Amino acid sequence: MIARRRGLSLRVSLTLSYAGFLVVAGAVLFGVGLLALRFVPSGDLFSQSTGGWAPGRGDLTDVFVKYAWWALAALLVVGLVGGWFLAGWMLAPLGRVTEVVGRADAGTLHRRIALRGRRNELTDLADAFDDMLDRIEHAVAEESRFAANASHELRTPHAVIRTIVEVARADPDGRDVDLVLSRVAETNERAIATTEALLDLARAGRSGLDFAPVDLAALVEQVVADARDGANGAARRGSPSIREERAPATARGNAALLRQLVSNLVANALIHNLPDGGEVAVRTRRAPDGSALLEIANTGPDLDPARVATLTEPFVRAGDRTRAASDRGVGLGLTIVSAIVRSHRGDLRITPREGGGLLVRVTLPGA
Repeated sequence: MIARRRGLSLRVSLTLSYAGFLVVAGAVLFGVGLLALRFVPSGDLFSQSTGGWAPGRGDLTDVFVKYAWWALAALLVVGLVGGWFLAGWMLAPLGRVTEVVGRADAGTLHRRIALRGRRNELTDLADAFDDMLDRIEHAVAEESRFAANASHELRTPHAVIRTIVEVARADPDGRDVDLVLSRVAETNERAIATTEALLDLARAGRSGLDFAPVDLAALVEQVVADARDGANGAARRGSPSIREERAPATARGNAALLRQLVSNLVANALIHNLPDGGEVAVRTRRAPDGSALLEIANTGPDLDPARVATLTEPFVRAGDRTRAASDRGVGLGLTIVSAIVRSHRGDLRITPREGGGLLVRVTLPGA
């Protein structure tokens, strides 16, 4: 916070401005009056209409100056008093803004300014603060929920390892060392996968990334080839087939993150699929407005639209039982995808596919 010297309050400044304006306006009128008196002849004048003598320039000037000073003093008082109340009335909404912002600084994020009236500079300021508080409250709630879920996900593997070790210690004669080591290694790998996914999520959400033209069709070709090699190497029975429709689509983005995005979507489509005879369709194309489109559709069980709307939240899984739990990932794949899309100022749409499965459409700014 910048250290500043205490100055005049805005209300006092506005009050002095109002009073000064009135005094200056009165002084101008005072000068115009003196200028007009110069056209009055000097000395006493004989009035034919009254048959007597009328006051000349000197007499009129003396009277005018005397009462003009009183008028300027009255204008100063009226300007100070009226300006004080007028400034208070105009600045009253700022008091509510300060109150709500102060409560937000103390941790109360549900209060809003909700300033009434027609649109002006103050209502625009209040609406901007309300929008900012909405985003902050949402981010804080999401971060708290994410921290709780992450703590649970990271604590579970360690608790499992501790249980395995305690059981093995309790039965030193009957324990199978190879089985114990295998289970510990499997649980440890899951913990490592969760940690790496959290690091990917933090990297995807940061700013200051290097953007360049990226060919989505080439990325899809590489990721799909790797996915097919992995499926063949694992010799998984009934692995879903992958169908590609690659049309030129160049996006402006970070190549490493966009590869992660395509890889996560393809992996998610392969994992949450039918147990046998499933299919994954990957399409890239260029939209009429120049943006790059990536669409990935997969077969699978029927999904509730309300459930689909939560799939980008951390550690939320599709909930189907077509795959073993160890093959279902850590529940951060679509969360990372959502963070990458946001960092690229793109759009992510996830909808249930007719007949079962998901349809994921990613729109990215074109290069």
